[in-house]
Amino acid sequence: MMNTPQQVKNPSTSLKSRFITRFLGALTKINAEDPISSPSPTRIFQRYRRIKVASNKSMAYSVRSRRIWSRAMLSRFRSRRSAFSGRRSSVKTTNCTTINVTINENKTAKGGLDMQTDELRELVPGGEAMDVCNLLDETAHYIKCLTTQVQVMRKIVDFCHLSK
Repeated sequence: MMNTPQQVKNPSTSLKSRFITRFLGALTKINAEDPISSPSPTRIFQRYRRIKVASNKSMAYSVRSRRIWSRAMLSRFRSRRSAFSGRRSSVKTTNCTTINVTINENKTAKGGLDMQTDELRELVPGGEAMDVCNLLDETAHYIKCLTTQVQVMRKIVDFCHLSK
């Protein structure tokens, strides 16, 4: 028996749905708390930062704690929030996230791959604590999520332009 499109669950669609729900909720909250009143460069930049953080938070929460990069990103948000509120943050670790960190101090000509790996570690949240295999897996998933983010944001912009 063949599956119809309604019977097949597409994981990227559910990720996209979770992201859209969270992100639109965050945008609504931002707009309610801080409607665009004065278009000064400072206000525009502050709003841009809030939207960027809302987008990243929405994506990390949509992925939940299944990925190392999302846990690292959520931990970073929590530590920033507690720094602003004067509380100390504690990072909760589990056995499944224990990763051996190997730092290669000497960069040789053969170490070109090591340099590229180090650059990749800087780009992926939590990448500094991953071995190469996990790093590549997390990078692929992170790119997929960033692509989803861009697609959703483009749709929102297109919708806003059509409604004007």
